[in-house]
Amino acid sequence: VQLQASGGGLVQAGGSLRLSCAAPGRTFSNSAMGWFRQAPGKEREFVAAISWSSGSTYYADSVKGRFTISRDNTKNTLNLQMNGLKPEDTAVYYCAADSRFRTRYTGSTYYTGALYDYWGQGTQVTVSS
Repeated sequence: VQLQASGGGLVQAGGSLRLSCAAPGRTFSNSAMGWFRQAPGKEREFVAAISWSSGSTYYADSVKGRFTISRDNTKNTLNLQMNGLKPEDTAVYYCAADSRFRTRYTGSTYYTGALYDYWGQGTQVTVSS
């Protein structure tokens, strides 16, 4: 299953972007999902995650208060609203999904890439200063 991330682009510092992730042919409405990013020359890092029930959300300290993760089960999409963008947010953003059905994890588990079995191709976000 290939997730499809979209919505990236070039924006000035302080601006906003909304990323979306779709999964044609498969529903992830009962699975944990997340967003990660990778900047040039750096390792992939966790950005945000949402539990299968959408009852819990998790954020990296660097984006807390600026980014909001959500899901729209009617459209089978995962979203990441990014406000107050900073140049250090520049990266390729990847969406990811857990393959397990309605599984709850401890908070720290959502931060690890190993939880997720399906990944998107990434969408570039560039924030100019």
